[in-house]
Amino acid sequence: METLANLESFVRSAETLSFSEAARRLSLTPAAVSRNVAMLERNLGVRLFQRSTRKLTLTEAGESFLLGIGDNLEALQAAISGVVQAGGEPAGVLKVSLSPTFGIDHILPLLPAFLARYPRIRLDWRFENRPVDLIAEGFDAAIGAAFALSPGVVARALAPAHIIAVASPAYLAGRAWPTDPSDLAGLDGIVMRSARTGRPRHWTMRNAAGVEMATAQPETIVLNDPTAMCRAAQFGLGVTLVAVPDVLAALESGALVRLVPHWYADAGSISLYYASRTLLPAKTRAFVDFVTEAFRRERLAERFAGSLG
Repeated sequence: METLANLESFVRSAETLSFSEAARRLSLTPAAVSRNVAMLERNLGVRLFQRSTRKLTLTEAGESFLLGIGDNLEALQAAISGVVQAGGEPAGVLKVSLSPTFGIDHILPLLPAFLARYPRIRLDWRFENRPVDLIAEGFDAAIGAAFALSPGVVARALAPAHIIAVASPAYLAGRAWPTDPSDLAGLDGIVMRSARTGRPRHWTMRNAAGVEMATAQPETIVLNDPTAMCRAAQFGLGVTLVAVPDVLAALESGALVRLVPHWYADAGSISLYYASRTLLPAKTRAFVDFVTEAFRRERLAERFAGSLG
């Protein structure tokens, strides 16, 4: 009977035609994946891959074996998770992707209580400013905004992703405060470079009455991280437009102040993404329920809303 690790290493390597990429998805080393596949080949008595210095290709036997496995690997993983869930204690490695600012400021503080409740769960968290492919990259869950919903993935909205304009009191000293978003064109702009398009991102803001207005910020400084944008604003370098959760601490401390407070840009929702399996692994279900309850209890959706009457 083959171990699950050997079968997982084979399937992920076959999907990507790369031991290195399979290793990244499985949180293993390429050497470990190669060793698992070699053990599987030895036990089966057939060669599953043709290996060269440049590429990895499936043999005819490998293609037949992959076809035979079909969806059975996921079913086996679900069965194992179900046994753990039936035992009443979620366990295993929980691989999650989070944006750095939001994850560190608002999700990381939940960890002490989460791990106290589920001591058998181990964490493998990645803080990065990009929407990951949960299934292809082997993540159990992700928290962020504007993810493409690939087949097999569901999104559970946590809070609105509202973008607001902020600047430091020092920068605003002696300057006329803007009365609406069009006035931001006359102030230095600290703008975000889109990870998807590679171009600076400009927002159209709206108010409670539904009136919309473009911001047309000057691209005085272009950055690709909301933490850096907030820090640059605190240094008095200009006005930046960032999501409320990313700037909430600076607003509460007075390091930054909100401009045109009745206006905001709607970037959708901050959501919790996870695979829509019939039997969700107990560790993932525990994480989803814990984070959702924390947002409800702390009323974070209301705190992160940028819309005012």
